[in-house]
Amino acid sequence: MRVLALGGAGATGRVAVRVAAGLSGIGEIVVADRDLDAARALAEELKGAPVRLSARDVDVTDGNALSAALAEADVVLNTVGPCHRFGPLVLRAAIAARTHYLDVYDDWEPTSEMLGLDAEARAAGVCAVIGMGAGPGVGNLLAARAAACLDIVIDLYTAWPVDVPGSGAGRTGLSGPDGRPIAALVHWMRHISGTIAEVGGGRLVRRPPLRPVVLELPGGRVGAAYTVGHPGAVTLARGYRVAGESAGLMVVTPGTAAYLDVLRRDIDRGRLTIGTAAAEVSEPTMWRALRAAVRAFGFRGPGSLPAFFAAARGVADGRPATVLAHLTGASPLLRGVAEATGVPAALGLAQLIDEAGRRPGVHPPEAAIDPGRFFADLAGRTGSVKVVVEVV
Repeated sequence: MRVLALGGAGATGRVAVRVAAGLSGIGEIVVADRDLDAARALAEELKGAPVRLSARDVDVTDGNALSAALAEADVVLNTVGPCHRFGPLVLRAAIAARTHYLDVYDDWEPTSEMLGLDAEARAAGVCAVIGMGAGPGVGNLLAARAAACLDIVIDLYTAWPVDVPGSGAGRTGLSGPDGRPIAALVHWMRHISGTIAEVGGGRLVRRPPLRPVVLELPGGRVGAAYTVGHPGAVTLARGYRVAGESAGLMVVTPGTAAYLDVLRRDIDRGRLTIGTAAAEVSEPTMWRALRAAVRAFGFRGPGSLPAFFAAARGVADGRPATVLAHLTGASPLLRGVAEATGVPAALGLAQLIDEAGRRPGVHPPEAAIDPGRFFADLAGRTGSVKVVVEVV
């Protein structure tokens, strides 16, 4: 099995390649990046791995170079960002090359576009798994565990941590070597501006982001989390017939929620672009920081909510039930954006290269990845991350 790691020399790509290099069933990983020196350095660093590693210069905006690289691979692991620019582009090229596909993308708009390529992928015999990072990947697999406990799903939420205690998040690692914001930060600003897709009243709706959702969960956990433009609502509503509400949520402190809201307002008013807003996350200006400090008193905190979880409300055995599926011992996964995204991507790849479980078509994580196997692999990889499911 030959894996093409597109963007493999980037922060997320490097983590994914390091993990994938230890997987069985892979004969070669081609680290493909427009920074050929960085790709070669990673291949050299991992030369003792049980798989063969090589480097290749590939710019995904060069259609001929992309097609040629895909034609020589069995599977492509795509971590090139930002996803709204390159997700549909690379997936279309992979389908044309009949190369199986997995990415880490978490924007709801390209997710909808890529799901629309399902018939083309099936006709080409290509299995494509989209969004196999922290979110929607891990979050949606937690949601699958929670929803499995219910006969009827009314509300279904996924949540990931930003800066709550123990999340490991901070302002480090938000800029690349050139000092510019990383791609993940750029599309995060897209997630918190304009309108986003959620499920309301059992149907897809568009709402402003950063809406507080107050949750009361098993174990007496109570707190607020804030809506963000992750595609979980788009995909989970397809598989679980959510009758009520569904959204992706951020678990954040009031101060961070207030600062993001300041950025959101200024983006929507044309005072900031997506790019300049991303730069202000890592280096806040005094004026916006002061505005956020004043507004923070109006934002509710996460209280006792877990850092990384999915919550479902519905009916089980004829009775109302609330289910919480959350991670414990997750600090190795939450050291930064690259780890939280790259490790799940590689473990998802482990299932994609298994021909027995591969189905042609374009699939969200919960439709193509076995949650039990994934979380077992995650526990084995980290030595500490486990899933706990509680029902009341």
